[in-house]
Amino acid sequence: MAIDVTTVTLGEGEEQAVVATLNRPEVRNAIDEYMVAELHELCAQLEREPRILIITGCVAETSKGPRGIFASGADIAQLRERRREDALRGINSGIFQRLAQLPAPVIAAVDGFALGGGLELALAADFRVATPNAKFGQPEANLGIIAGAGALWRLKECVGLPLAREILMAGRILSGAEAHAAQLVNELAEPDELLDAARDLAGRIAALDPLAVRLSKQLLTMPDSAHPAVDNIAQAVLFESPAKFDRMQAFLAKKKK
Repeated sequence: MAIDVTTVTLGEGEEQAVVATLNRPEVRNAIDEYMVAELHELCAQLEREPRILIITGCVAETSKGPRGIFASGADIAQLRERRREDALRGINSGIFQRLAQLPAPVIAAVDGFALGGGLELALAADFRVATPNAKFGQPEANLGIIAGAGALWRLKECVGLPLAREILMAGRILSGAEAHAAQLVNELAEPDELLDAARDLAGRIAALDPLAVRLSKQLLTMPDSAHPAVDNIAQAVLFESPAKFDRMQAFLAKKKK
């Protein structure tokens, strides 16, 4: 198995999040077609039963001792053999888009390398938590290809066009601290606290109304021309939701105390 899937309980309630741990330490979690297939299986489950997803990496043994690693990129041995029809199939871009479109939020918890496809995987998440020494970059141009699985448009949305150009066209690698300053990363945490930080973030999300969060996620990615009409429609759905009445009544009752 290229991915280990577990569940964690959030806070004191019964809400659970799914944790997917990339587990190919012998190749620094390089993303191959087997890993892609397992991610598709996981997405199918989360489309049927929406839950918050946390994607993280494993710990690999290195010459300097155990080190965390998210994903070092696509599997170059496989990538070298791909041809035009493989590119048109969108092997990696397809799974990253599916992850980005999951009903519930996705959190990437990043330690170590998040390069090439690894960064594109992290970019498909709604939130990113990282260690200060994580490494973010898109070295595809050095290999004679482009970052064709989402970085060419998602990256500039996160960090702006000037910095995106440096990363994509000049090979710049950002540390976790630099990525946080550039707003590519939402939060920083030390390696031994990384998963706890991701769980805490998942807990804050889970404390909100799931339907309101789900609709907000969908509306955020819609073109400007769709607003405000889609906002009105979504709000109409929520105005009839039992959760809206329960949550507003609880707010008013608490305010009276």
